Amino acid sequence: MKKILIQLDTDAQPSTFDRVVAIDAGVDELMSYGNITPENVTPLVHGAMFTRGAKDLHHTALFVGGSQIQEGETLFQRVQELFFSPVRVSVMIDSNGSNTTAAAAVLAAGKHLNFSETTALILGGTGPVGQRAAQLLAKRGANVIVASRSEERAQATCDAITTVVEGAQLKALSLKDHKQIEAVNQDTNLIISAGAAGVKLLPAACWKPMKQLKVIIDLNAVPPAGIEEVDVMDKATDREGVLCYGAIGAGGTKMKIHKAAIQKLFESNDLLLDTEEIYQIGVDLKE
Repeated sequence: MKKILIQLDTDAQPSTFDRVVAIDAGVDELMSYGNITPENVTPLVHGAMFTRGAKDLHHTALFVGGSQIQEGETLFQRVQELFFSPVRVSVMIDSNGSNTTAAAAVLAAGKHLNFSETTALILGGTGPVGQRAAQLLAKRGANVIVASRSEERAQATCDAITTVVEGAQLKALSLKDHKQIEAVNQDTNLIISAGAAGVKLLPAACWKPMKQLKVIIDLNAVPPAGIEEVDVMDKATDREGVLCYGAIGAGGTKMKIHKAAIQKLFESNDLLLDTEEIYQIGVDLKE
């Protein structure tokens, strides 16, 4: 029986990136739909649920994507509400690549750091990837500084994470200029840049004096670099005693996680792959 993946994209045009990865992950048939909302998704989910017998439902799965993470999360929740045991299929959410990219970044950092002894600064911390990287790090005992131009947004992100991570150690930081980095540079061991593409968030003159800094991960693949003097191809590249990862250097792991997660969807009909589940898939990969 063929493996069918139904792509539910909140954007008008379903992501070609997600479609290519699904095909490369071994999906036999890919059905892609755009402009999907909680209001119009019901017949698509029912079509996945009621066309195959119970023993064959694991051959059908759903993928929630799109560029807007809040819309994706709302859609992901609505899909689950339409299931009733045992009539259901597995679902993965990776809006804007947020879960797979954050998982890859945290896994890279974990090769070099003990998170329980780590203070992490997340630049662009209120964006889709930044939020999930902060959540994953907080879950593993790191002290996490969520940085944004808006302190209100940074605090809202911290508050949201504390609802899902008990005992999370989080701090909101408003970064309106680079000088404010001085407020955290004494303790920071890890910097993850997860801001908008093509925007330099941190000059080299700001990170080089950080005495405790061990690892930098810049997830921006579009010039200029999000963190100055970190190359897009860096993969644990030593730059003046700091191990650096660029977007492509970390991207290989992201792609492996994405493909492995798609493949896992077809192991059973009751999987829900969100931030933690996707991270665990990355942990289980043999690199």
